[in-house]
Amino acid sequence: MRVSVIIPTRNEALAIGHVLADIPAELVNEVIVVDSLSSDGTPEIAARMGARVVSEVRRGYGQACLTGLACTNAPDVVVFLDGDYSDRPAELPLLLAPIAEGRADITIGSRLAGPRTPGALPWHALFGNWLAATLITKLYGLKISDLGPFRAARADVLRAVELQETTYGWAVELILKGVISGFRIVEVPVSYHPRLGKSKISGTFKGTFGAAWFILSRIASYYFRRRKTTMARPV
Repeated sequence: MRVSVIIPTRNEALAIGHVLADIPAELVNEVIVVDSLSSDGTPEIAARMGARVVSEVRRGYGQACLTGLACTNAPDVVVFLDGDYSDRPAELPLLLAPIAEGRADITIGSRLAGPRTPGALPWHALFGNWLAATLITKLYGLKISDLGPFRAARADVLRAVELQETTYGWAVELILKGVISGFRIVEVPVSYHPRLGKSKISGTFKGTFGAAWFILSRIASYYFRRRKTTMARPV
């Protein structure tokens, strides 16, 4: 099973070395670091450690993930991982196992279902994730507890759902399109730790508000789009 790992970064010099060092080399065929205008030496550190570094001048977390996806070399499975060392790459086998065993098409690492260092997630991030997960459970029938960024999916599934979100809406697009398309989504408990460096999302009001808006609006829009499609079908 060929595995590609995509890591979006922007000024993660404090953490990227730890992230890359912890990736299980025996399981991964390529590591792609998609860097967005870092000014602290992040891409240079990543390149020295053997990652393939791709520069992306367009802003947006989703844009970085899409760019990385377009640069992969024929993987069977793609893993998305943040570059701040809050999720631990050594736990990658936990995400891959359900896919390798044929039990899942998409796996989501849940920071709320696994052990979590106190203070690793601020209260507003905890509440936002709880609210989004609750809405997805009630509106889409998929029981999840978190929108964790540490996730994996079969490459053919990623092509089938045609991901397009370039913003914070990326956090829910794969989940929503996956469940609508009937793909099997399995949540896997993972540990979570305080990030190294300042968060670009939960660490700022603008980032927190922007993430909440894009995530909640996408949950609503996909739901009503799905209802409209269902109601339009002939009986």
